[in-house]
Amino acid sequence: MIVPGFVDIQVNGGGGVLLNERPDISGIRTICATHARFGTTSVLPTLITDTRQVRDAAIEAAIDAQKQQVAGYAGLHLEGPHLSLERKGAHDAALIRPMEDQDVHTLIRAAGILDRLIVTVASESVTPEQVAQLTRAGVRISIGHSNATIEQAQALIKAGASLFTHLFNAMSPLTSRAPGVVGAALSSPSAAAGIIADGFHVHPDSIRIAMRANKAPENIFLISDAMSCVGTDVTSLMLNGRTITRKNGRLTLADGSLAGADLELSAALRYVHQQVGTELDRALKMVTSFPARAAGLAGRGTLQPGARADFVLLDEHLQVQKVWIGGEPVMPGTRESPTRDNET
Repeated sequence: MIVPGFVDIQVNGGGGVLLNERPDISGIRTICATHARFGTTSVLPTLITDTRQVRDAAIEAAIDAQKQQVAGYAGLHLEGPHLSLERKGAHDAALIRPMEDQDVHTLIRAAGILDRLIVTVASESVTPEQVAQLTRAGVRISIGHSNATIEQAQALIKAGASLFTHLFNAMSPLTSRAPGVVGAALSSPSAAAGIIADGFHVHPDSIRIAMRANKAPENIFLISDAMSCVGTDVTSLMLNGRTITRKNGRLTLADGSLAGADLELSAALRYVHQQVGTELDRALKMVTSFPARAAGLAGRGTLQPGARADFVLLDEHLQVQKVWIGGEPVMPGTRESPTRDNET
């Protein structure tokens, strides 16, 4: 089959490069080129919570990547540092902090230059007024790493937030009397949510429930949350001075907590189709047109006149055979993503 190129709006790294460690145009080139080999033709390199200096360097690198039209680059995603300590996940607690006026000004400036900027925040560290100010400036706000109540999350949606970062992970769960951030995501008619479908982050039944609960199919899509190990044979990597161990497709910190994913979107596609049982048409949309729509990437994730000539040739097992970005061929992956025990 020839299908649209995959769209991944949360990619921390690949090819041995983590954006936090290489916040420059060379790092972005490597990340985009690595994921392109696996069929992802539109990438939002993602910076995990870090210092102001690293954030600013990543913004400048993204601006350079846009100017130089780096193949596969589609924008920047800043995941943090304005998150919740209670739901920090693998983010460094010492670097998490409330959003200040200086941060708002920095993000508004970046949004005025970049074609696409997504920022993940938690209601514990931002105000609805700040969210409204940022969205008016063109920033796409995603809710994540938050222990908020459903009312607090809905207040951010009302202010303009339109996304949820890795649904079910690092957010307050859905319970009988406290629907939490998960409840806000599943009940919102407008905000879209990304899911890490690797067999470790989210149970397959939870994915099925999410897909059935939200009345708008396009509101549930897939992300990789990929780390630098994708496309390499390394067994460990570093994040903010901490060691992440890679074993059997799972990435963990020393305390056993998950730290990003050893995943790319073609593997996520196979998982939701073969293991979750999602019909192929919808599974393909979950890695193409649905994330493109969520991120406002017009002309990507679709095959139609006037769209970008980004497309992928898949075999009968949904393995990537050939890739094109802007009509130009890309060398397909020389190393398949790791085979997981629960992936056929």
